Amino acid sequence: MTALDSAASTTVTMPRPRRRGFWTDARFFLGVVLIIASIAGVWAVVSLSRQTSPVYAAAHTIVPGQKVTAADLTVIDVALGRSADAYLAPGATLNDAVATRTIDAGELVPAAATVSAASSQVTTVVVHSSAAVPSNVTSGSTVDLWAAAPTDAGTYDTPRILIANATVVSVAHDDSMIGGGADAIELVIPRSDVAAALAAIAGESALSVVPSGGR
Repeated sequence: MTALDSAASTTVTMPRPRRRGFWTDARFFLGVVLIIASIAGVWAVVSLSRQTSPVYAAAHTIVPGQKVTAADLTVIDVALGRSADAYLAPGATLNDAVATRTIDAGELVPAAATVSAASSQVTTVVVHSSAAVPSNVTSGSTVDLWAAAPTDAGTYDTPRILIANATVVSVAHDDSMIGGGADAIELVIPRSDVAAALAAIAGESALSVVPSGGR
């Protein structure tokens, strides 16, 4: 054996350091935590979107000033989340409640859209139109009430808007008379305009309604 062979035979091989398992790496656990948090967040969102609450919807068009009763409402289940408290729900007190605005058929009824009758600033009045009511004027329509006062000469003054933006409750067509009778229109008007409306009716002014374009 030569000296070179002897040196080679005595060479000591150093062991390589063992690599740590990936489960001991903090980054691995952090990644696992982030994945779990992401899954939990998605589950919470999906679960919340599936939760529904029973609330009231209008069974038909409800006009301002109209008394709101259970017969005017229907219960539906909808997913509203935190906004559910903003709408009327079964169990809400409806005693003397009246609508403050037009609520279309099928629309959810906001709690703010009703007040007590004593707090309402509107009321209803029935007028008879001297002209045919347009066919597009129906319950919930917004109209202007025009009036033309009679003169001593047996004619009428220039028509003027007596009440603007009144809401139609109902229209009753009277065709019993030859040539057509007067249409009776029930209107929702501000209480402050009641005196003017009654004065025009008592003074036999020619009244007519014209769509205002509001609805």
